[in-house]
Amino acid sequence: MDIAAKLADLGLELPKAAAPVAAYVPVVEQGGLLYVSGQLPFNDGKVVTGRLGADVDVAGGYDAARRCALMLLAQIGNALDGDWSRIEKVVKLGVFVNSTPDFTDQAKVANGASELFESLFADAGRHARAAVGVAVLPLGAAVEADAIVAVRPA
Repeated sequence: MDIAAKLADLGLELPKAAAPVAAYVPVVEQGGLLYVSGQLPFNDGKVVTGRLGADVDVAGGYDAARRCALMLLAQIGNALDGDWSRIEKVVKLGVFVNSTPDFTDQAKVANGASELFESLFADAGRHARAAVGVAVLPLGAAVEADAIVAVRPA
């Protein structure tokens, strides 16, 4: 599976995996699953910030969620030493949307991450998901996403 080529076809590229900003590890592999810590959206090396329903629209949130997915992929790629063939199934995504109390389109924002995984992995990329509005995210990020991915043994 050539993820880099599929991303290039979509006009995207895999970013360098971000270092943790606190006391955690980016990925834990346990019992055939990768648990990927929450990842923030980066654009030109800076976190995409803002609040949906205030200074970020749905399209901007969708893009931020997609950027989170790219960072999830970067962390997964590192954990698998680039062996994408080990991926069996994207099991679940959690998408957290920094939003005002009256903003209710978290699901539309989260589609930015979900649709990218499905584009890259087809049926194996279809997953369960939570899309949750929150009052604030680390570093003022507009969106944060985490993932659980089923993998074959190395």
